[in-house]
Amino acid sequence: MLQENNADITDGSSIENSNKKQSSTKKTTPEAFVLSDSKFKKKKKKKNKEKSQPGAKDKGNSWNESLEQLSIEDDSSHLEHVAPDTGKYNLRNLNGRGKVVKQCTSSVLQVDPKFLNAENELRRIFGSKVVNSFENGHQTGSSRQSRGGRRGSQNHRKTILVCPLEHWPKWDGSLSMELVETRDGISDFRYVHTSSYSQAQKAFESAKAVHDFNGIVNILLHHPYHVDSLITLAEYYKFSGEQQMSADCTARCLYALECAWHPMFTPLMGNCQLKFSCEINKPLFSVLFSHMKNMDRRGCHRSALELCKLLLLLDPDDPMGVLFCIDYYSLRAEEYTWLEQFSEQYKSDNSLWLFPNFSYSLAVCRYYVENDEHAKEMKAEDLKASSADLMKQALMLHPSVLKKLVSKVPLKDKAWTSIIKHNFFSSDQTGTPSLDHLINIYVERSYIIWRLPDLQKFLRDAALLVIETLQNDGTYARDWTCVRKEAFSSEKNEYSHLLVSDFSDSVPTLPPDNLQNFMVDPRGEVPNDAQPANHRLQDLTDRNAIAVLLESMLPWMNYGSGHDQPDHDEQGNEG
Repeated sequence: MLQENNADITDGSSIENSNKKQSSTKKTTPEAFVLSDSKFKKKKKKKNKEKSQPGAKDKGNSWNESLEQLSIEDDSSHLEHVAPDTGKYNLRNLNGRGKVVKQCTSSVLQVDPKFLNAENELRRIFGSKVVNSFENGHQTGSSRQSRGGRRGSQNHRKTILVCPLEHWPKWDGSLSMELVETRDGISDFRYVHTSSYSQAQKAFESAKAVHDFNGIVNILLHHPYHVDSLITLAEYYKFSGEQQMSADCTARCLYALECAWHPMFTPLMGNCQLKFSCEINKPLFSVLFSHMKNMDRRGCHRSALELCKLLLLLDPDDPMGVLFCIDYYSLRAEEYTWLEQFSEQYKSDNSLWLFPNFSYSLAVCRYYVENDEHAKEMKAEDLKASSADLMKQALMLHPSVLKKLVSKVPLKDKAWTSIIKHNFFSSDQTGTPSLDHLINIYVERSYIIWRLPDLQKFLRDAALLVIETLQNDGTYARDWTCVRKEAFSSEKNEYSHLLVSDFSDSVPTLPPDNLQNFMVDPRGEVPNDAQPANHRLQDLTDRNAIAVLLESMLPWMNYGSGHDQPDHDEQGNEG
């Protein structure tokens, strides 16, 4: 099916990028720290006495000295353009949410509206005939539901985030947006509730407090675009196995939120923001994140990438943690040049390559770039550090990732048994809560790309090189441990607000606690007093009973009264 093809990886040999490959004017940050055995040993003899311990009081000096020792000489031919100060990064603010003020180049985060439309991407992947055929068949099968007493199409607003469906209710104008302030060329906005919406919100809070799902449904009967109620319904459908209905509710949420935009609110241009700290703005972030995962589930990775960019533009503090999945969507969308540019131009007082996901993904990105026909034609002096060096660096910096990948992918080659038995790769824990959490997120989000045989061989060869290097000089492990501890020095998990399950493709068998109390019946049975009189479950075979019940309560759904009753839409003179 077109909706779910995430598990089917496109062939790794296909590295065609939708954008033109451009040579970068400067080198990525990790290239300044690529391991070089011979040069490292020369420097080591010179600076052995000056080396600081990880626990030294002057962390800034120990950090700089560690990176200087791990950096390569300036006369390296393939790194001659590296800035002289690339080894002096301050990572005191690497950890924490909202502590880093990020200044990113507007061009690298520019959102292309044509890629936000999933249908456009599906047509590029499968062709217009296949998509049109599927849509026509889907519309025919659901025409009875979509009519619901409504003839003709609604006059929906044109939106850029989603394409409204004909059977959606007309926008009721219950939400709006106001300008808070403009500072340094950035306009700050926030959502505003109308009086009717505020009443619906109070009713939602009351129903939520007493776990009254009928109250939630009743709100949607009168306020079909109440965001929190639609979010709750989307969660129900997701845990009932009705992924398409869940995505429909999420898209309808996004449509309502976009219809409320202020005329001056132009987030795609990068000059408008919504603060996540403002409670009334939070639904947009959660709905965009859910929509992003729905796009990924349908195989629309470029659309998911554009939504990542939009979330970073709305709030650079990244409350949803899209920095920990944007690299995955870039690789899946084959946007290799863009990922390298992003790692260079997304500037802050920390280095992206130190995060486990970027450390490994940039190496994979370079691997594909090296195998591109355009890259092969480039002159040697224009090439950056090799993918083997970058992968070797990633393994030295985050060795605990390897054992987790071997188990998760899984990697079944016999060579992996001896590799993970090596003392350097034998542990899957770092002892640092923040780093362990980010590694878990990376493995859960990106393990699927390592199922490609070419990448498995690439990873295995790099791991064997690391083992060979450590056998010749074991001090490498201590030096990279110093860098790792300096970068992730907090004793608590600074990323606990990001759930690993939010970055997973799998749906838990049981809903979270906040939804379990809403479930009609844990056994899937429908109470008699909750079932509509004109709804017959036997008319809908092979459907989840709870999902059908919830679906029937929506104002835009109509199943009729059974096979023995005429369809009033088809016989307009009936009744």
